[in-house]
Amino acid sequence: MAWIVGVSGAMLISWVLARLTAAMPEATGVVAMCGAGLGRLCGVLVGWSYWIGIWSANAVIALTAVRYLAQFVPMIGATALAQAVSATVLIWLLTVLNLGGARLAGAFQVGTTVIKLVPLGAIVLILAGIAWRGGVGHSTGPYADFAWGGLTPALTFAFYAIVGFEAASVAAERVRDPARNVVRAMLFGLALTGVLYLIVCTGIIFALPSAAVANAQAPFALFVSTFWGPWAGLATAGFAAIAAIGALNGWTLVQGEVPLGMARAGLLPRWIGATSARDVPVAILLVSSTLASLLVLSNATRSLGGLLDFMLRLTAAATIWLYVGACLTALILRIAPVAAALGLAFAAWAMWGAGIEAIGLSVGLMLTAIPLYLLRYRAALSEDAPD
Repeated sequence: MAWIVGVSGAMLISWVLARLTAAMPEATGVVAMCGAGLGRLCGVLVGWSYWIGIWSANAVIALTAVRYLAQFVPMIGATALAQAVSATVLIWLLTVLNLGGARLAGAFQVGTTVIKLVPLGAIVLILAGIAWRGGVGHSTGPYADFAWGGLTPALTFAFYAIVGFEAASVAAERVRDPARNVVRAMLFGLALTGVLYLIVCTGIIFALPSAAVANAQAPFALFVSTFWGPWAGLATAGFAAIAAIGALNGWTLVQGEVPLGMARAGLLPRWIGATSARDVPVAILLVSSTLASLLVLSNATRSLGGLLDFMLRLTAAATIWLYVGACLTALILRIAPVAAALGLAFAAWAMWGAGIEAIGLSVGLMLTAIPLYLLRYRAALSEDAPD
C-alpha cells in the first residue's frame, strides 16, 4: 500500500513540476522557479534543504553499494568502521568521475542504468515462475495484519526510494527542450519505475520468510540465490552494487547542479557558481562530497541498521521541502492548482512520517543557508550602488 500511495503522490508532484517547467522554460531549475514564486529567501531555503538531502542520500547509497560489494570482499563490510571507510572511498571515486564533466557522468549513468535492469529482470522472472506454479515452492509469513497506523512510516521509506524523479527539473538547463523532455522523463520514467519497484520489492517480501528478509545485508542477492543458487546470488550482488554506484554517480552530479543553478539565478554567492573548463562547479562539488563523507564517518560507531534508518528519514525530510516549495509556487502562480494542492497534502503526510527528529534537523540545516543569502544580498546591493 505504501508503494501505491507513494508512486501516486509522486505522480501528482511530478505533474506540478512538469507544468512549472513548461511555464518557465528559461529558469535554471525548479529551485529558481520556487525563488520566482515564493521570493528569493524562500527559494534559497528550499534549494539548500534539497541540496542537504542529496549529499545525505549519497551517504546512504554509498553504504548500500558497500553492503553488496562485501559479498565479494568481506573485509570491507566486516565492521561498521570498515563499511564507513569503504563508503567514503566510493563517494570520492565518483566525485573524481564527475569532475570530468556532465557528459562523462551522464554516459556512465546510462551504462549503469542498463546494468541495473539485469537483477530486477531476474527477480521478475523468478516471481513469474512462482506465480505460474501457484505459489508452490516458496516459504512465507507469518505476516502482521494490515494496520493503517503503519502506513505513514512505511510511506516515508517507500517514498525515499522514489525520490529522484524530480532530477530532470532540477537540472533543467542541462536538458534539451525541457518543456517536452522533462515531462517525458519524470512522468513516464516514474510510472515505469514505480510499477517495477512495486513488483520486485513486494515480491521479495512475500516470497521469502520475513525474518530472513529483515536480517539480510543484501536482500536481492539472498532472493536470487535462494531460487537459482549461490552463483546467481553473487552475480545479482554484483549487478546490485553497480546499480547503487550508478545511483551515487547521478546524485553526485545533481549535488553540484543544485547550488550552481541557485548561484546562476542570483540566490547564492557567485563563488558557488564558479565552474571549471568542463563547466563543473568544482568547489561546491567538493564541499558536498566532504559533507557526505563526514556524515558517514561521524556515525561509524552506530549499528548499520540504526544509521541507515536515521539517514533515510533525514534525507526524506530534507528533500520533501523542495516538493512543498514547488506546490506552493504552483498554487501562487495558479499553475495546475488542483494537483498542487493534492501534492502539497501528500508531501506534508510523507514529511510527518519522517519523525520529529529528522524534521527538526532538516529545518536546522536548512537555516544555515541564511548567512549565504545575506552575503549574496549585500554583494548585490554593492553592485547596484552608484560609483
